[in-house]
Amino acid sequence: MKNIHSVSSLLLLLLAIFWSFKSSMPTYTPHTPIADTKFSTDRALVHVENMSKEPHAVGFPAHSDVREYLISELKNLGLQPSIQEGYTAGDWGNLSKATNILARIKGSSRGKALLLLSHYDSSPHSSLGASDAASGVATILEGVRAFLQENNRPKNDIIILFTDAEELGLNGADLFVNQHPWAKEIGLALNFEARGSGGPSYMLIETNKGNANLIKEFTAANPQFPVANSLVYSIYKMLPNDTDLTVFREDMDIEGLNFAFIDDHFDYHTYRDNYDRLDRNTLAHQGSYLMPLLKHFSEVDLGGLKSINDTVYFNVPFFKIVSYPFEYIFSMLLMAVVFFILLMILGLRKKRLNIKEIALGAIPLFLALIINGLLGYFAWPVLKWAYPEYQDILHGFTYNGYSYIAAFTLISVGVTFWCYHKFGKGSTQNLLVAPLLLWLLICGGLAFYLKGGSFFIIPVYGLLASLFILINQKSPHSILMLLLALPAIWIFSPFIKMFPVGLGLKMMIASTLLTTLTFFLLLPILGTFKKKLQYATLSLLLGIGFLIAAHFSASYTIDRANPSSLVYLLDADKNRAHWATYDHVLSDWTAQYINKKKQHPQPNEHKTLSSKYGTGFTQMSSAPLKSIPPPLITANKDTIIGAYRFLDIAISPQRDVNRLEIFTNDIPISKAIINTIPLSDYFLEHRPNGKLISHYISNNEGTHLQLTIPKDSTLALTIYEASNDLLYNPLFSVPQRPEDNIPKPFVLNDAVIITKTIKF
Repeated sequence: MKNIHSVSSLLLLLLAIFWSFKSSMPTYTPHTPIADTKFSTDRALVHVENMSKEPHAVGFPAHSDVREYLISELKNLGLQPSIQEGYTAGDWGNLSKATNILARIKGSSRGKALLLLSHYDSSPHSSLGASDAASGVATILEGVRAFLQENNRPKNDIIILFTDAEELGLNGADLFVNQHPWAKEIGLALNFEARGSGGPSYMLIETNKGNANLIKEFTAANPQFPVANSLVYSIYKMLPNDTDLTVFREDMDIEGLNFAFIDDHFDYHTYRDNYDRLDRNTLAHQGSYLMPLLKHFSEVDLGGLKSINDTVYFNVPFFKIVSYPFEYIFSMLLMAVVFFILLMILGLRKKRLNIKEIALGAIPLFLALIINGLLGYFAWPVLKWAYPEYQDILHGFTYNGYSYIAAFTLISVGVTFWCYHKFGKGSTQNLLVAPLLLWLLICGGLAFYLKGGSFFIIPVYGLLASLFILINQKSPHSILMLLLALPAIWIFSPFIKMFPVGLGLKMMIASTLLTTLTFFLLLPILGTFKKKLQYATLSLLLGIGFLIAAHFSASYTIDRANPSSLVYLLDADKNRAHWATYDHVLSDWTAQYINKKKQHPQPNEHKTLSSKYGTGFTQMSSAPLKSIPPPLITANKDTIIGAYRFLDIAISPQRDVNRLEIFTNDIPISKAIINTIPLSDYFLEHRPNGKLISHYISNNEGTHLQLTIPKDSTLALTIYEASNDLLYNPLFSVPQRPEDNIPKPFVLNDAVIITKTIKF
């Protein structure tokens, strides 16, 4: 009978885990008739498809096509779109001419306006940008259409902003916030983004102060499928952020809510970010956020959203968003500690707790943590050693990444089952004491150092209640134990998956440790299982099975394409040329050019061109010289006034180009103006690798430098001028990639690059 109870308890646990994921987002049903006043995923998909037919990064031919399409669609909604155009360089030294698209729905009052925000440029140079961020633009277009169909005039003005050049350095947002008069009128911004092509959309807050009023109003808006928690909010505030909302918060102190999805991270910024790969449920989830928020925030006073107070919040099935003030954190922790002490006294008096058994119960706990911690820590290095091609997946989440998450999670469960089989010989109530003490210490650390994660105390209360029942009952009902374990399952299961998906498999240690810690919270159920060794064996075998499945899906195919890279690099000073790649393991396509006489670049031989992960060339091979005109560099002015030297330099392309990177020697630059845009003092003081500017070029425009340096200094400019036309440039005969290859994202790829150094 006990075996039947253990099996049924395990099945109910698995059902609860399944529901923690299933309940987080809506289910899309294609071609379902939907009223004109409701958000239609099918109608939004039409916009995604029309926007993502070709790569549309800044300076690419399809970029203007997408812009014209959006202007036309806004006009079809009865709005009067306008354009804002101008150069910006942001905080990253990435110069581009951004062209923002704006429209406005007039409200009945003169209060603060609501901003609906997404960006319409795709990542250079190969991403089709269906998820990032055509999905966001489509969500806004369809949401506004449905909203306008109700013919209700909102109280607040609604501003629609499709920014440009977000992928290059948040340039469009910088242009709007610092140069457009509407920016000062905004009370709240809702931004729709993507870092993958599927999964639930997470709500992330952008605020300089407290989140209390934002969470209060977000909860009042009552979105059907909220996925949000204050742990991610606290971590997010500690890290350098790079969404458009960051500019709104930092430069104009505007409150904001981000809505972004991260699953299928392997599609991020690649050619696979296409219409077919976008998860329809995910797009429906974005719409399920926008509609209630649009209706709510178009009516409430947006001038009262700022707060000095913070709130702990998290989502759970059935209850949606649960929140409470930061002021409750220490009282809840203190109550848990007091409850624990009282239970210890009660258990010892009733002789249901035994000091020796409690001490022995710490052995499987620490052993499981150590083994699973080491397992997670070394998982990614070992995988890269076993599969060297994984080094070429720069964001670190492989196509078979979900199999690895399942494998290491199951192995962690198996290891913990084995530890408690081997060393957890005491009664269940005695085994709970060490995990409770550990979890109280964790919650204490969170209360002091990461307050947003303080809701971890909620499952601990469930474990305390379980200990109370076990002290007073010898055979409590398994359903009651399961109900007390639900907070642990519903809160932690999504985290176990989220960390390695969003941050790469290098974060597998977060999954293995969190799996182990969650196991401890489930000991009132799992600790009663008599056949722990069998469950350990089953978990380990299933984990190994997922590793085997991952092995057989490790090779590249059409559906799991190899991210390969190749550039032609012409040194105009030395009159020699090379093929170069960022790849560690060469594909057959790349190996045609990086031949047996390949060489590894010498340190400082080439600058590390701007890229998301600071990726440099890995292998090079000699290439034939091609007659490619270098840029024309002209010194218009070279004047010394006092202690400073003033230089005015023009760089003009002599061919069609997409990008210009400029580096300098190690000299102080007190002032730099590029195409009339001054670079910030902070950037000039902290220039990475001597970088001066990355100019993402539109319409083959030139680059105008105005520099101020010490009068006795010699300026050396090293220029990398690039065009993304290697595969169709008439000077070359590089074939198209095979179907099982895609251009490597995040780097300057498929490019013809000329490098030249000149001194002044």
